[in-house]
Amino acid sequence: MVIPAKNTICLWFDGDAEEAARFYADTFPDSSVGEIEYAPGDYPSGKKGDVLTVWFTVMGIPCLGLNGGPGVKHNEAFSFQVNTEDQAETDQYWNAIIEHGGEANVCGWCRDKWGISWQITPLVLTQGISDPDKAAAKRVFDAMMTMTKIDIAAIEAARRG
Repeated sequence: MVIPAKNTICLWFDGDAEEAARFYADTFPDSSVGEIEYAPGDYPSGKKGDVLTVWFTVMGIPCLGLNGGPGVKHNEAFSFQVNTEDQAETDQYWNAIIEHGGEANVCGWCRDKWGISWQITPLVLTQGISDPDKAAAKRVFDAMMTMTKIDIAAIEAARRG
C-alpha cells in the first residue's frame, strides 16, 4: 500500500485515470505512475477488479486518480500551471496536450482530453506582467489577452514597446 503524502491532489476520472496518469508521466518531467489499486467489489461506476485508483506524480506533485464515474466534471477552478523557459518548451507541452485530444483556450490555457485545465506559462510572461514599468506590464497583459498559446517573441516585443 502507498503511504500518501500529507497533501495529495485527488483528480476524478470516468474510468480512465490510468490512461491519464500514463500520459502525464510520458509528457512532463519529474512525473511517474505509481501503484494502481483495483476495486475489491462492485461500486456505482465500476465492477470488482476495475482500476479504482492510480497514484501518480505530475512534475513532482503527488496525485491520486480516482475512477469515480461520470458524475463530476473538471473546470478551470483547478488547473496545473507549468512554467516554461522558452518557446520550444512552451510548444512541447501545449502541443502534447492539444494533439492528445485536448483543446486550446485563451491566455495560455488549454484543457486535456479528460477536462483538466493547464496553464502553459512562459516565465517571460510572468515577468512581463509584473514589470515595475506599469506601461510595459500593461502592453504584455494586452498582448497575452489576444493569444491562445503564448508567443514569447510577441510578449517580448510588447514589453519593449
